[in-house]
Amino acid sequence: MNDSNSDRVRLAQSKIQNGMSTSMINQLRLSLSVSTAKIVTSLVRLLRLGAASVLPGSIALRIQPQALPLLFSQVRRGVILIVGTNGKTTTSLLLRTILERQGWRVAHNATGANLINGLVTALIDHTNLMGQLDADYAILEVDENVLPLVLKNCQPQFILGLNLFRDQLDRYGEVDTISQRWQKAIAPLPPDTTIILNADDPTLCYLGQQLSQKVRFFGLTEPNSYLEEIPHAVDSIYCPSCGHPLDYQGVYLSHLGDYTCPKCGFSKSPLAVNSQEWPQILIGIYNKYNTLAAGLVAQEMGIDTATIYDTVKNFRAAFGRAEELDVGGKHIRILLSKNPVGMNETIRAVHDIQKAGGASTKLVVLNDRTPDGTDVSWIWDVDTEKLVELGGTIVISGDRVYDMALRLRYSQSEGENNCKLIIKEDLQEAIKTALEQTPADETLHILPTYSAMLEVRGLLTGRQIL
Repeated sequence: MNDSNSDRVRLAQSKIQNGMSTSMINQLRLSLSVSTAKIVTSLVRLLRLGAASVLPGSIALRIQPQALPLLFSQVRRGVILIVGTNGKTTTSLLLRTILERQGWRVAHNATGANLINGLVTALIDHTNLMGQLDADYAILEVDENVLPLVLKNCQPQFILGLNLFRDQLDRYGEVDTISQRWQKAIAPLPPDTTIILNADDPTLCYLGQQLSQKVRFFGLTEPNSYLEEIPHAVDSIYCPSCGHPLDYQGVYLSHLGDYTCPKCGFSKSPLAVNSQEWPQILIGIYNKYNTLAAGLVAQEMGIDTATIYDTVKNFRAAFGRAEELDVGGKHIRILLSKNPVGMNETIRAVHDIQKAGGASTKLVVLNDRTPDGTDVSWIWDVDTEKLVELGGTIVISGDRVYDMALRLRYSQSEGENNCKLIIKEDLQEAIKTALEQTPADETLHILPTYSAMLEVRGLLTGRQIL
């Protein structure tokens, strides 16, 4: 063998050895990061400091920055990413329930921790101390802004896009900006990646029409559920293709509805399912969207419709999302209300319940922490008039209790006094007061922002999220 051939052989052997060395180092660091994260998880839970849904992942990433792609690569059947402003937690839990009924093992960030550290924590929960993952599927709800980062480390089997509304503009920006980021991040994915989108959302419908991957659409086919008018908290009534105002036949909530563009012809894409045929157990039109989204993914996976329907009929809500609790002999329902559209829909649901005679007391909790968005001016886009017009008692609390109280006071008509407003700066005192004001045969409805919801649940159940 001549010298040049010998050099090439030695170079090839060196590359193989270096590659093996790098792989072994990555695996060792992953094992160390996982074992450390599991110790932290055990300590947090043993000391009852919380659910340990974020901190373990943060520590694991410090030890092994490549933890996420290394864990993703071990999922046996596929990764399912669920994105959107509202509905991620409920939809992902419903889909997980359907898959588990098939006998599959599912890794899932059930606490709703949807940033990178939360995703890593959720995957680590399904590993052994060596970092070996035991999961057929990973169902992960992902923060809107984080999706492009996740896609750098993962080629998912499914991406499910629920909706895009204005939410924490101090963090995200406008909905069309987010959509453009998603399109750029999704474009390099393989053509057999399945993208499932809400056709009732013009922004997502247009996004789907631009993609080369396999795209399926869900939406409502229920004109009897149209709102009487387009609500104030509306985001995307202009054509995403040409910018001309869309012609709406009707809207179901915010800008979600049936539409066409009279200028360029852009219109709602054909739907893969007929929503009128689908069951629903959770309150609210927004939960019908969640049901359709999870069901369509399951159908695309080959699961029979009868199994999907049966799961929906027996489904229980995720924490804080129409979750129901019994505390001190009183019934409570928690309805997360973290942006204008979400709060309008929870008010709509409570309004309907109170009209039927069962929701005379409400507790509204407004915070302005990082998970909520520090700008609370969005409350002036909420149709709070509908919350006060039926009367009853509204207890108000939270970091921005007086901002919320002012908004509700301005929602009352001149001279109107049939709605009693009670301000309580201390949240524990607010909960106690609201329970005292709730008749024994009624349900106390709590409408909190995200961090407020965690606080409320912590006080009611004795557990926080860390």
